[in-house]
Amino acid sequence: MRPERIPLFPLNVVLLPGADLPLHIFEPRYLEMVGRCLKDKLEFGVLLALPNGVARVGCTAEIIEVVKRHDDHTLDILTVGREPFRVVEFFEENPLAEGHVDYLEDREYPANPAMRRDLVELYETCHTLIFEDYPKNTESHQSGQISFVIAGTLPMDLLWKQQILELRSEPDRQERLVGYLRAWAPHLQKTGVMRQRAGGNGHGLN
Repeated sequence: MRPERIPLFPLNVVLLPGADLPLHIFEPRYLEMVGRCLKDKLEFGVLLALPNGVARVGCTAEIIEVVKRHDDHTLDILTVGREPFRVVEFFEENPLAEGHVDYLEDREYPANPAMRRDLVELYETCHTLIFEDYPKNTESHQSGQISFVIAGTLPMDLLWKQQILELRSEPDRQERLVGYLRAWAPHLQKTGVMRQRAGGNGHGLN
């Protein structure tokens, strides 16, 4: 049974289910949190830090590996996103914030194969333009929630990723991503052409 009260870690990232998140832990309160999570095999909650507070919807992170223990007692860890949640109540009486959370389940809606095909094609285009490499994770074990795979892989705007996290059906997420990537792909193509021209004539971009 998942705990209803979990430690919270506000960060300038949006963690999505299935996405890897490497972290360097150095603050004493978070070192204590990681130690407790490792000892008791617990997950902690990652929330997007905003200018006026934190988002209320986040994703739990499971610690997969302690990559390195440094001489100054800081840690490098690898985590992976697991369960979306909404914070019902914040507890900040301790140095480490905690939250009473509700875990969020997807609503079941019929799949839209045409939408999924459009999304995969747009993802392949954007991924190739950004990374100059063809994506290899479109048929992964998470293909049932391919929206999280795509949004977790591409360097999208954080508030857009937060929208994807908060949507509660896979068809809705796919539709939102198709709209985003359709608008983004021409910009990426234009940027790529400008970069090629700049590299070819020795002039930088303004």
